Amino acid sequence: MSAAAALEARAVSKRFQGVDALRGVSVDVPRGEVTCLLGDNGAGKSTLIKILSGVHPPDRGEVAVDGERVRFRSPRDALDRGIASVYQDLAMIPLMPVARNFVLGREPTRGRGLARRVDWGEAAEVTRRELGNVGIRLRDPSQPVGTLSGGERQCVAIARAVYFGASVLILDEPTSALGVREAGLVLRLVRETRERGLAVLFITHNVAHAEAIGDRFIVLNRGSELARCSRGEVGREELQDLMAGGPEMDALVAE
Repeated sequence: MSAAAALEARAVSKRFQGVDALRGVSVDVPRGEVTCLLGDNGAGKSTLIKILSGVHPPDRGEVAVDGERVRFRSPRDALDRGIASVYQDLAMIPLMPVARNFVLGREPTRGRGLARRVDWGEAAEVTRRELGNVGIRLRDPSQPVGTLSGGERQCVAIARAVYFGASVLILDEPTSALGVREAGLVLRLVRETRERGLAVLFITHNVAHAEAIGDRFIVLNRGSELARCSRGEVGREELQDLMAGGPEMDALVAE
């Protein structure tokens, strides 16, 4: 295991109903870097991040946090070790206020015993401050989160994970359904998160977005690692070709 990696998997394999979803895939996510995991649909990206975030155990291989081998039994186990996953659906309730979504499950309280209650004033203040720190100016923390744009909701989810102590962020296609401006908002926040020393695993099929923020790139194809490289070692066109199938596509064109 790499001592520098905040989160690491080695030779991880997973099989579902006779189909190999992953075959001996390795990934390490160092602090202060964005590791981009690229691949088309069916490449195995979703299976890998579910293993790293505690949804599925690997059939073979191992996972480590800060060099210590772990076996997550649930996503809560992973969260307790500082691994926060932000999925495309964001796990938010659109009609619920932004502040309630921000603190959901970790609401601040005041008072003791039977007099203990949720401190919604503190929740609103924390939400306004933390979102302001990432460039989102709320009209009112009590406005429904569904009134925010897609990019703003992604930023809420990321800011929430960071505020509650995540040391590793797993971002599942955070820009896939966003326009140019909204995607830029999210990418800027990812870059700022990296600069704060967090480890980021950025899953995407958008090569341009990966190139904009990535320090290292891992390309999956049909459950196996197709390529691994660092920034400056490969260009956008080369990454795009690998995403399209790499040697398999070259062989098909040659026919």
